[in-house]
Amino acid sequence: MIVGTLKRYVAMRFVNAALGYFVAVFVLVAMVDYIELLRRAGDTSVSPLLLAQASVFRVPQITERIIPFCVLVGAMSAYLTLSRRLELVVARSAGMSAWQFVAPSMVAAILLGGVVTFGYNPLSAALQEQAKLLEARLFGDSGHGLQQASGGSFWVTQRNNEGQAVINARVSLRQGAELRGVSVYQFDNSGRFRNRIDAGQAVLEPGYWRLQDAKVYAIGTQPRGPGEYLLATQLTPEEVRERFATPETIPVWNLPDYIERAERVGLKAAIYRLHFQKLLAQPFLFAAMVLLAAAVSLRFFRFGGIQKMILSGVIAGFLLFVIAKVIDDMAKADLVHPIFAAWLPILIGGLTGFVALLYQEDG
Repeated sequence: MIVGTLKRYVAMRFVNAALGYFVAVFVLVAMVDYIELLRRAGDTSVSPLLLAQASVFRVPQITERIIPFCVLVGAMSAYLTLSRRLELVVARSAGMSAWQFVAPSMVAAILLGGVVTFGYNPLSAALQEQAKLLEARLFGDSGHGLQQASGGSFWVTQRNNEGQAVINARVSLRQGAELRGVSVYQFDNSGRFRNRIDAGQAVLEPGYWRLQDAKVYAIGTQPRGPGEYLLATQLTPEEVRERFATPETIPVWNLPDYIERAERVGLKAAIYRLHFQKLLAQPFLFAAMVLLAAAVSLRFFRFGGIQKMILSGVIAGFLLFVIAKVIDDMAKADLVHPIFAAWLPILIGGLTGFVALLYQEDG
């Protein structure tokens, strides 16, 4: 019973530390993002409260990427605190091994990863979509701050009986079914430029794009508009999602259905399959982070070298992030299978922590 109580105590210390670091990072990122939105708003009459709302909607998806590092730092902090207070010394003198310290935290990390994957991820994806809508309403279609807020622009090429059209959009909403800040460059079948269309909004409907507030610029004629313009297209909703949607904006619950529909019409869905596998593997990534943290944090304070331990843990987490990023890029280029790319970094991190901890404990 005493051992069970101690295991629960260690697990709670880890969870509290990880959540504490996550809340601190969340608040810091929210403050920085809000200040950035204030700067982009400039001298406009946008309400600071609405900007704060947009920032709150944006921050969950930003912080979702750094939760594994919060787990790593939280585990290191929890174990170092136990060591500093000599609680590890007392527990070891009672016959507990390092594995009995690590196991409860790993179980808690897996449960925490499940909550993040199946609870926090759908929430952050939904809030990100709301953030895009709110930003489009606040900044309008003039592009003031809109392109910057979206993090870049989107491009797609389509061809029909009239020729080719190149579409550029500052913001993609509803998985690409609605675009804001749109520019269309039309060419005839021989490749000669026909006209340019600037529109505030484009909505995909069966067989055409409905461009609103569109102005048409053609060589040798006066500009037309603003008005409504129907641009013929053969793009399907699945093809539009493939070009305009980003994996982070699709909740984990919707990813399998999206991947199935995309592959049914002959589209490659490697990026989305990779993202789905990474979400499924996230609980085990948290467990691997706990192993790495334990490998550098269970040394007694009286032995010294605490700064080196902390630095080595941070370096290990950074190297694991770099490895994961390189493998992700290879998977996006279809050089490796998405399942392999999602699970290999976890295997590397887990085995590294396991071997280091095994060496420390059993020589």
